[in-house]
Order: sequence, then structure tokens, then C-alpha cells
Amino acid sequence: MAHHKSTIKRIKTDAKRRLRNNGFKSKMKTHIKKVLESKVKEEAEVLFRQTVKMIDQIASKKIIHKKRAASHKSKLALYVNSLS
Repeated sequence: MAHHKSTIKRIKTDAKRRLRNNGFKSKMKTHIKKVLESKVKEEAEVLFRQTVKMIDQIASKKIIHKKRAASHKSKLALYVNSLS
């Protein structure tokens, strides 16, 4: 167990941040799945725009890496463009 007050505080704040970050990641994954499950192009495009906005926000907060965000967006764009 930590002995310094600052270390104890750091452990508590890290736990809070980890919970919040996991929530954001889970929400992002859910939105990605919704886009990939949609079969109608118009619906997929609307979901795609919302998901890309969310991914950009999460990447700007440095919860995920910017290149990881780009990878997700690219995969989703390929899928949406493949729908007819």
C-alpha cells in the first residue's frame, strides 16, 4: 500500500478516470457495432456520422490513440460505402 498522501490520491483519481474512460470506450464500441449491423445505406450513413463525431471526441480527449481512431473510421467508411 502507498505511504504518501499524494500517491494515495493518485490511486483514487486513476481509478475514477479508468472507470470514465472504460465507459467512453464501451459506448464507442456499441456505436461501431450499430453501424456494422445496419443494412440500409441511409440509416448506416446517419449512424456513421454520429459515430465518427464520437470517435473524434474520444480521440481528442486522448482516451484512444488518434491512429486507432483513424483505423475505426476507415473501417466504418469502407463498410458504409460498400452498401448499395
